[in-house]
Amino acid sequence: MTPIPERNIVLTLVEEAVVSGARQERACDVIALSERTLQRWKIDQVTEQADRRTDRVQTHQNQLSPDERQQVLAIANSPEYGHLSPSQIVPRLADDGIYVASESTFYRLLKAENMLVHRGEEKPRQPRSKPRALQATAPNQLYSWDITYLPTEIRGIYFYLYMFIDVFSRKVVGWQVFETESSALASEVMKDICVREKIGQNQVVLHSDNGSPMKGATMLAMLQALGVIPSFSRPAVSNDNPFAESFLKR
Repeated sequence: MTPIPERNIVLTLVEEAVVSGARQERACDVIALSERTLQRWKIDQVTEQADRRTDRVQTHQNQLSPDERQQVLAIANSPEYGHLSPSQIVPRLADDGIYVASESTFYRLLKAENMLVHRGEEKPRQPRSKPRALQATAPNQLYSWDITYLPTEIRGIYFYLYMFIDVFSRKVVGWQVFETESSALASEVMKDICVREKIGQNQVVLHSDNGSPMKGATMLAMLQALGVIPSFSRPAVSNDNPFAESFLKR
């Protein structure tokens, strides 16, 4: 495509040649330019645009008028339908033989007017908040504990290791081996740890998984008496107690 400044130069030269007595056809042959192209360039020069195509403005045939938009909003906020979602409003209107707009149009207009909020008497669903992350900045602030199997020389018979670890220092603050899993035995081990480490009220958070010895009534009652704050893993989350579990796998 020839730039417009070059076109103007060619048009000027051809015009000067014609004024001097040359034929336009002969002048075009000399510069290897067709007369039709020259004619088109002249038209473009007159209109001062190379591309004379107009921008096409599309309008939707089924577009709602301002009155129809207001009718949709009035229905959506009326006492009869104000507590319903568009997916409920449109079918109810259809049952009465009334069609105003589609569900998507209801949603679109409500969103445009900043009215797309919770509609209904029940409370809106609250997003789940992330659990509070436990953090230890010094020893004797956060303990983690677990119970693991210890095999014996008799197949199918095990001992049980109760192990409590300080998350900050990775110190094993207490451990005992018993023949059974018991909430009462775990509470006695925790009581001994608090006495030996001189744990005060509300000083330590004790984190564990959701095993029955960890959530037993005896253990919880002992923690309350000792002023130890219990913390448990989230349901169906296997990696919420990594410190004690990874320590026991060494």
